[in-house]
Amino acid sequence: MTAQRGIVCAGNWIVDIIHDISQWPEKSDLVSITSQTVGVGGGAANVAFNLAALQVDYPIWPAGLLGCDNHSDLVRRACHDVGLPVEQLGSITNVCTAHTHVMNVPGDSRTFFYNAGANAHFDEHTLSMEAIAANRPSIFYLGYLNLLPLLDAIDGQGRTGAAKLLAQARAVGMMTCVDLVSSLSDTYAKTVMGTLADIDWLFLNEVEASRATGVILNGEEDRPNMAKAATHLMSKGLSRGCVIHTPKLSLWKTVDDELWFEVPQIPKNDILSPVGAGDAFAAGILHGLHESWNAHDCIVLGNKMAAACLRAPTATGGTLALKEL
Repeated sequence: MTAQRGIVCAGNWIVDIIHDISQWPEKSDLVSITSQTVGVGGGAANVAFNLAALQVDYPIWPAGLLGCDNHSDLVRRACHDVGLPVEQLGSITNVCTAHTHVMNVPGDSRTFFYNAGANAHFDEHTLSMEAIAANRPSIFYLGYLNLLPLLDAIDGQGRTGAAKLLAQARAVGMMTCVDLVSSLSDTYAKTVMGTLADIDWLFLNEVEASRATGVILNGEEDRPNMAKAATHLMSKGLSRGCVIHTPKLSLWKTVDDELWFEVPQIPKNDILSPVGAGDAFAAGILHGLHESWNAHDCIVLGNKMAAACLRAPTATGGTLALKEL
């Protein structure tokens, strides 16, 4: 049999409408939109398009749910334009495709107004794992945990729908990689803990690490508490390891290793939008894991991809081919 190669990018497929504004208004005030950009976003989409832009030599398979509307057409056209197959992107009627209005203050911050649409209907039965397995992919990526309600739901045994989906992927020989999102939820930590046992690699930032573990991180360079959060995740069942990333640091944590990497900083004036930078970082790590790279090379590529993303207005518009990076 041929070796398993390729990455399935499952989860959130979202149309991002990014509005640039000069400042965040006070309540009831008006602020002008200086420019507007429309692109495809969400964890699964951003990783898939970033890997396609890298011009990797293995297949990428988008997987998820769309509505039957103009936004759905936009997603499918975008996939077609970069050569991504759409067989595992299902459609449901009478539901909109997920979309987000992103209010971006260039050089500062962004705020998201999200309509879950079809993503709210994605569960552990949505995908045909048999059809996916026929292509013999080696990695199953899910993004984002805590932004897919049916996959986040916890059953009577404390197990999530995501755990059941990931178990299916593992059963056909795929390594499972999961990305968190910085959402607000009373069950955030329970959802993570109810999924950990079926996750090989977990990607998360400092905010998500705190919400997932209850460990309070004091800023972007709090190494002791980042390490404490990572150790907690490993002790609760995470299989291979996690990568916690902040704008200043990255921590690569496995049972045997605790490796720290400082993030090269780019000039603040070069940052057009932070939207999708974490997903670009995750795409770099995923490529490295797929190619069996060491931790250093995985992190270096992740940081380069995140920096390229920061210099572009959309989540994937700045990614260059691997040979150029």
